[in-house]
Amino acid sequence: METYIHTIDCNNLLIIFAIVALTGIICSKVSEKIKIPDVVLFLIAGMILGPSFLKFIDISKYGVENQLILTFGSAFILYLGGKEISLKVLKKVKISVLLLSSVGVLISAFVMQSIIGFTFNTSYMTALLIGSIIASTDPATLVPIFNSVKINNKVKQTVISESAFNDATGAILTSAVLAIILSGTFSLKSNLYELIIMVVVGILVGVATGLVLLALVNDKPYGIFKEYTPIVSVLSVVIAYELSTALGGSGYMSCFIVGIITGNKKNFKLWLSQKHYDTDCHVVETLGTICRMAIFIILGTQVDLAVLGKYLIPSILTVLGLVFIARPISVLVCTIFDRKAKWNKREILFMMWVRETGVIPAALCGIIASMKIPGYEIMSSVVFMTILITLIVQGSSTKFVAKKLGLLDEDDKDSN
Repeated sequence: METYIHTIDCNNLLIIFAIVALTGIICSKVSEKIKIPDVVLFLIAGMILGPSFLKFIDISKYGVENQLILTFGSAFILYLGGKEISLKVLKKVKISVLLLSSVGVLISAFVMQSIIGFTFNTSYMTALLIGSIIASTDPATLVPIFNSVKINNKVKQTVISESAFNDATGAILTSAVLAIILSGTFSLKSNLYELIIMVVVGILVGVATGLVLLALVNDKPYGIFKEYTPIVSVLSVVIAYELSTALGGSGYMSCFIVGIITGNKKNFKLWLSQKHYDTDCHVVETLGTICRMAIFIILGTQVDLAVLGKYLIPSILTVLGLVFIARPISVLVCTIFDRKAKWNKREILFMMWVRETGVIPAALCGIIASMKIPGYEIMSSVVFMTILITLIVQGSSTKFVAKKLGLLDEDDKDSN
């Protein structure tokens, strides 16, 4: 009887996977036609397929599997985000990127804590947790946008680099706040110490894992696994995450660092043949696409329409606070002190506007919502509306804003 039940569960999971994959493919094709980010359609499709509508997918029955998909998916997305970082370009704007992805995230989180505390009249720590989740931006969304919008490279690399770094920072901050909520105790000294340990260990494990595993797929002299580069890439994410977590570090930070090393292998005197490089890119990008589909569709299935309706107005007010208060303050504070980058007013205004919320906040929200901690319904509503509004409004208006601010390259201006 027990074996029969397990067989049913296994079959149901396979059906869910098939539905998610097919839905994701259809949504991706539709998004190309109607010119809006695919993740918006993933979210809406998840709502339709979930318990609120058609009841095709109810991931709440599969707690472990849900955690596995969201944890691995977010770790792998961070790895891909790290691969987008160009250390050569990063050197020119490193102060701004460092400040935006650290101080900027903290400013956004604490400003949003005040706004959420006001709009929802919720506890300080619950508001800070939600603020931490939505404080980061999304490289997985920004990269495709900037591929279609030709903007000056300094601004482009700064925004993409910031989004990749602050995803890791946002994940670490969220983990730290969640730990305080679950333990019920707060000590500035001990919690700050734990946060530093998470970052330092995460970086060290990421560097070590990235260098060792990259050497194993290197053309020479130690590349004994170069034929299996895509598999090693996936393994590097799993190993970095698990090893870092076991040592008290941030698994998310480790995966991000592995991505940076992989994406800048020539800086570390490591080489990969074009054949193996192309194969690796194809496999990891495909897996990354599957992860994005799964994360957003699963998040959509967890949205309760009754709860969303209940919290709709305060959620919209919260998003407006994020876009027009928290983000401008964090960008202004973090760029005004970087004299070397020589930011002008138009570039700063553009960076204030571009802050799409995406994969990592969605994954973190899904993980925490499944734990049913106090305030999880408010969190789900805020994160859902933040993703929806920022992607539809800000994502679709990026080119328009860049054009109005005179930041488009000449060839892209001609195409308008």
